[in-house]
Amino acid sequence: MTPQEMTSLIDETLQELGFSHFGFTSLSKPLSFDYYKEWLKEGLHGDMKYLEEHAPIKEEPQIKWPRARSALVFAIPYYPHPEKKADFPLKQARVSLYAQGMDYHFWFKARMAELCKKLQEILPEEEFLPFTDSSPVLERDLAKRAGLGWVGKNTCLIHPKKGSLFFIGEIYTSLDLNTTFEPLPDFCGTCRRCIDVCPTNALLEPKKMDARKCISYLTIESRQVPAPELREKIGDWFFGCDLCQTVCPWNQKVFKGQLNIEKNLSLNTQQADDLSEDLRYILTASGKKLTKDFLGTPLARAGSFGLKRNALIVVANRKIVSLKNEVSELLSHEKLGELAAWTLAILNTD
Repeated sequence: MTPQEMTSLIDETLQELGFSHFGFTSLSKPLSFDYYKEWLKEGLHGDMKYLEEHAPIKEEPQIKWPRARSALVFAIPYYPHPEKKADFPLKQARVSLYAQGMDYHFWFKARMAELCKKLQEILPEEEFLPFTDSSPVLERDLAKRAGLGWVGKNTCLIHPKKGSLFFIGEIYTSLDLNTTFEPLPDFCGTCRRCIDVCPTNALLEPKKMDARKCISYLTIESRQVPAPELREKIGDWFFGCDLCQTVCPWNQKVFKGQLNIEKNLSLNTQQADDLSEDLRYILTASGKKLTKDFLGTPLARAGSFGLKRNALIVVANRKIVSLKNEVSELLSHEKLGELAAWTLAILNTD
């Protein structure tokens, strides 16, 4: 099958499955792999040890998938979110845009699996395997080589007409597709908005992030309580952070002023009340209830500990004194006791 024939075949189902754009590339050594190895060596990935463990397969996918020769790379926009959760339990807590719906690792992979099935019917001798970033795939490198965008100074993939608010997924195939896509030029220019807006200075330089300082890492991936000097800088972000993307001129252009770029949200009385109720629910709910309520959403990844940790930080940073009693209940918590005491001290400060 030629690249042109593959493009025509996928174009037929692209809109039906909700993909906004796609490309393909050979599964050769990633262009950015040496940089990635150095980033790991510097320990900038924090506690995400799985990134080290997956590195050899990211460099050479054939170690795990011997027949893989090419990758089809797809994008689906997440603003507005395409898979909303009907009974999402939070009204006002500040949650990253990608997480305001069902976990894409499941439904995106299911959509690609549908496409794999169609391709398998047409090409029964070939192999097609769908992946998201929960698999050992260096997907931004693949997406760049497939022509889906360039890697911006905020480390996100950016497309001049789509911005960066999209999920990425890929299908590995045994087909040997000689790519016709040219990587897009880097259009970041001299802009530094993403670097300058980061409250924790997680972007050490263009395209280099210290995950240990990133608000998304601190509120999602980390299993620790943040150091005191980072807590205040998290602001009112309950889960994740979008600031380095929402300030990006390319997203501002695509979404025409719809994106919030406030470091701390301006809330009216009703919104402030809703936020307080959200945080009261998180602080008082059992682990079992939180697991049930957030099942199938990205917030489940933080677990009960992570959600309560994040709630305590937001309560402190917004100085929600009406939640003193709920905070006090966590003073005896084995892992959260120190953070609860820190929060309470702030709430008791005039």
